[in-house]
Amino acid sequence: MADIHVESAEPIIEESADKKLSKSLSFIDLLFLSLGGIIGSGWLFAVLKADSYAGPAVIFSWIIGGILILFIALNYAEVSGMIPRSGAIVRYPHYTHGSYTGYVLGWTYFLTAVSVPVIEAEGVVQYAASYIPGLMQTVQGQKVLVGPGILFAAALTIVFFILNYVGIKFMGRLNTVITWWKFILPIVTFILLFFLFKGSNFGSYGGFTPLGIAPIFLAVANSGIVFSFLGFRQALDYGGEAKNPQRDIPRATIYSVLIGIVIYVLLQIAFTGAINWNSLGIHAGNWAGLTASKWANAPLYSALTASGYAFFVAYAVLLLADAYVSPSGTGLVYSGTATRTIYGLAMDNYLPNFFKRINDKTGTPVIALAVATLIGWLFLIPLPSWYELVGIITSTTVLTYVMGSVSLRVFRRTAPELNRPFRLKGSAVLAPIGFIAATLIVYWSGTTTLNYIVTLVILGLPIYGWFYGPKFMGMNRVVGLIVGLIMVIAVLITAYFGPLNQNKLSFILYFVLLLVEAILYSAYTWLATERSKKHDILASAWFFVMMFGIYLISEYGGFGPFASANGSGSPIPFPLDMVIVIVFSLIIFYWAVASGYKTPEIAAIIEEETAQTPAS
Repeated sequence: MADIHVESAEPIIEESADKKLSKSLSFIDLLFLSLGGIIGSGWLFAVLKADSYAGPAVIFSWIIGGILILFIALNYAEVSGMIPRSGAIVRYPHYTHGSYTGYVLGWTYFLTAVSVPVIEAEGVVQYAASYIPGLMQTVQGQKVLVGPGILFAAALTIVFFILNYVGIKFMGRLNTVITWWKFILPIVTFILLFFLFKGSNFGSYGGFTPLGIAPIFLAVANSGIVFSFLGFRQALDYGGEAKNPQRDIPRATIYSVLIGIVIYVLLQIAFTGAINWNSLGIHAGNWAGLTASKWANAPLYSALTASGYAFFVAYAVLLLADAYVSPSGTGLVYSGTATRTIYGLAMDNYLPNFFKRINDKTGTPVIALAVATLIGWLFLIPLPSWYELVGIITSTTVLTYVMGSVSLRVFRRTAPELNRPFRLKGSAVLAPIGFIAATLIVYWSGTTTLNYIVTLVILGLPIYGWFYGPKFMGMNRVVGLIVGLIMVIAVLITAYFGPLNQNKLSFILYFVLLLVEAILYSAYTWLATERSKKHDILASAWFFVMMFGIYLISEYGGFGPFASANGSGSPIPFPLDMVIVIVFSLIIFYWAVASGYKTPEIAAIIEEETAQTPAS
């Protein structure tokens, strides 16, 4: 048998940009970065979407969602201060569990990064549809973009592309001004809405919990609540540039989420109290029908203009302007995030080298930027609505956030000597809580959302065997290409007949087919990998078990298709399903931590830091 030449996967431990990080960001800088991420398109749409899930009781959904995000964020605070990196979230899994886990988590995060600019563009178009006819229409009870609206949204992403390519410095100067705008406007809005407050909306029309208890949790993942809080990570991403990371990163993270909770809870209370059922065009008390009502395109604008007061109507015009500012600002940022995610995946050798190319004049990874924009367009056709896309983005992102807790505990074991500017006290308890928080959010997204997530994750597996495997794992390139193409075709055929399209397959058959496809491809990868690197494949097993386990429980639990509004009637009724998910999550968490090992990348980081530390 001929020897197979395998290149040494020498990791890029620290890019030149990482070495030149300026330690200049203050606590206020970090706080505003996170607040700017938290207040995006979510504040314009989430209040109506949330009410459609749980009615007035959705106030508790905002509090629950914010607290769970806090637990997730705290675990990242230690890791980001210890190893500050560009595209950190997609790089830590590689440092703790090797290449296969690193790729799978990187691919999963990539799916969300390329779709966020699209959802922000959809947010702009949906508000524009309130005064520009022909951009949207109601399909099966849901407002969706049609031809002109889709083209409008695609054009906005091209604007994001251009500004990311040539206008980075200009956007940086505007960041503080835009953040103040995005911070003040929601506060003024909920103050004005309180003048239109009707207490009957909280007691009449089915009472405080008109749709039951379980939807309170369902709303956390699907209505835009957690989506609105995902901007917390900005303080972590910029942690390497903080003046005092030990003090300021956790404070900025915690305060940004707490401020977000206060703003969103007050906004939700004010909006719910200001609902004027007569102007909605639906039956009074039809909470679930809100997303198909006359207010769906521009909820806050509609609430203010329905009052008939001249000042409120005049102020509402500002909301139409903000419908361009807030979502576009977030879209610009995440267009850059998607670009750097592709760039980071290429730097870790998961994608071809040409994605690493940077334009000498602008300093932009222009090929990665172009591809991120083009791939983002794919989400416009099957999911042409902010309301449809938000749950998928939320849960896919949070699925990658399980690594924050796992990475913290793995690094405590494999890299205890690394300097930690911030050390999370009580991590033995807070880490598993953060993991449970992430898995609960994914579980609450429901089977419909998980159909998309699981399918897309499995569809991307062959990319590993096409690029990274032949170069660093000893996999045969030709065989990998053929097996990968067969895998892609198999998953696409499964999806075609499954719940994403024709729905001819039962859930259990669809579940089994995706599971078998994932097992067979991972088994092939393990068999084709040279012996000394097979542990990289085995180290990822916990993630697949977690994902498919949550997927299966979701179908038969209190948030699945068999459940009634209060979570009963399903084979695993609410809240028993929650207990099962928590116990299952704990088992997976400790398995994931045990699967981590001292990778060559983390060993090199330790060696580099040790060499830079002066002898005492």
